[in-house]
Amino acid sequence: MGTAVATARIDEVASPSAKPRAELHLGSLQASKKRILFVTSELADLVKVGGLGDVSAALPKALSSRHDIRVLIPGYRQVLEAGLPIRIIGQVGGLAALPPCRIGRLDLPDGLIVYLLICPELYEREGTPYGDGHGHDWPDNHIRFARLGLAAAEIAAGTACISWCPELVHANDWPAALAPAYMAWRGLRTPTVFTIHNLAYQGICDLQSSPELALPPEALSHEALEFYGKLSFLKGGIAYASHVTTVSETYAQEITTADFGCGLEGMLQGKVAEGQLSGITNGIDESWEPGSDPHLVEGFGVHQWQGKRANAEHVQQLFQLDDVDGPLFAVVSRLVQQKGIDLTREVAEHIVAEGGRIAVIGQGEPELEQAMVELGERHPGRIGVQIGFNETDARRIYAGSDFLLMPSRFEPCGLSQMYAQCFGSLPIARRTGGLADTIEDGVTGFLFDDPTVDSYLDALQRALAVYHHPQLFDAMRCKAMASPLYWEESVAPYDELYLRLLGDVREVGGQD
Repeated sequence: MGTAVATARIDEVASPSAKPRAELHLGSLQASKKRILFVTSELADLVKVGGLGDVSAALPKALSSRHDIRVLIPGYRQVLEAGLPIRIIGQVGGLAALPPCRIGRLDLPDGLIVYLLICPELYEREGTPYGDGHGHDWPDNHIRFARLGLAAAEIAAGTACISWCPELVHANDWPAALAPAYMAWRGLRTPTVFTIHNLAYQGICDLQSSPELALPPEALSHEALEFYGKLSFLKGGIAYASHVTTVSETYAQEITTADFGCGLEGMLQGKVAEGQLSGITNGIDESWEPGSDPHLVEGFGVHQWQGKRANAEHVQQLFQLDDVDGPLFAVVSRLVQQKGIDLTREVAEHIVAEGGRIAVIGQGEPELEQAMVELGERHPGRIGVQIGFNETDARRIYAGSDFLLMPSRFEPCGLSQMYAQCFGSLPIARRTGGLADTIEDGVTGFLFDDPTVDSYLDALQRALAVYHHPQLFDAMRCKAMASPLYWEESVAPYDELYLRLLGDVREVGGQD
C-alpha cells in the first residue's frame, strides 16, 4: 500500500500523459560549468546511514558554484515520501535481472538537483538503504546497486531520455562502484572518479551472480571484479575508474599496506604507480556553527561558554546523568567493531572512577548495542546510552560534551571529530586515517597510537590532566573550534581533479 501511495505522488506531478519527458537543458546559463553526475546511495537531506550521506549532501553543494553537478540516488521509500515534488524526466530499460526504471527529478530547497532511480520492487522498502530494520542486508543488494551503476552509465551514454548529459561521472563507495565499470564495458570515454569512503565495505556477492548483472567475460578476471572466488563491486570501481580518491591523505597511504588494504593493496599500489590514487580530506557542512545552529539548546562562541553549559545540562537530563563536577564524555558513533566501541567499554570504569560521565548515542551491531546498554545499567547516573540516532540529540551532545571518544581501529576520514571540534569538544582518538590528519595532538585533541586499552588510557590521562587546568583547557577548545575544514575551503582538489581529467579527454578527442 505504501508503494502505491509513493508512486501516485510521483505520477500526480509528472506530465499529464504520465510518460517520461525530456528535461530542458539550461545551455548557455551553464556554459562555463562542467556537467558532473555524482552517484551515491545516501544523501543526508533525504536518507542517511553514515558519513557517506553527509559527504554526498555537502560536497555537491559546495561544488555547485563551480560546476553543474547533479546527484543520482535510488528512489527509496523515505525519499519518495519526503513531501518534495518529483517530475518524471526519463527512463532506462531492463537488462538481465536488472529491471527497467523511471528517472525522477527532485529539486532540493537549496537548489541542488537530485535524480531518483524509481523502481518500487528494488527500493521502496522499510528499513535502511542496505537492509531491514534488524541489521540484515537485503539479499538482492547486488541487483539493487548494480541497477544504480548501470543507470549512471545510461545517463552518461545519453540513453536515459534525458537531454542533460554529464561530462564526468563521480561514483561513491561500493553501491555506486559499477558505474565506471558499466561505462567502460559500453565503450564510453567519459572520465570517471571513484571515491572510496571505507575500503572494508566492498559489496561482495557470488561469482554466479554475473549473469544476473550482465557482466562481460572480462569482468570475471582477477584484474577486474573477481575477488577470492567472489565478485567485489568496490574492486570493479577501482579497476575501471579514471582516477580513485579516498577521503584523507593518511588513509590513501594506509590502504596500500597489508594492514589496511583489505586484500586490495596490490591493486591500489598499482594505481599509485600510475598516478591514479589520491587522498582528499573531507570537509564539513557550514551548518556546523555553534553560534547559529538551530538544533542547539543555546548557541555559543569562543570564550562564551554559557551556551555550552546549557547544552551540557540538557544532555545531563536527557541521559539521566548525575549533576557532578566532572568532565562529560561523548560517544556519537555507529556501534561497530571498527569504531573501537569495545575499547571504550573497557576504559569506561576508569572514566567513572575519575569523576567523568559518558553519554552514548548510536546504533550498529546488536551485540555491541546490548553491551553498551548493559554498561549504562551498571553505572546509572554516570553512563547513559541511547540506541538509535537523532540529529538534534547528536548535535547537542557534541555541544554539551567536554571530550569525544573515538578510538577507531581504522578511520578513512571521520567527521565526528570535526563536528566535536567545532563545538568545543576535544576528540580523544586513535592516530589513524583522517583522525591523524585533522587532530593536532595536544593542541586540538588527543591522539594515541595503538588499538589497546593501555594506549587509550594514556591519552585519557593526558586529557583529564588538561581538563583540570582551566586556562589550558579553554585554549585547546578555542584552537579546536578554529581547526575544522569546511567544504567551501576543501573543494579545490576535487575541482582541480575534475578539470585535469576533462582536459585529458579533450586532448584525446582532438586526435581522432
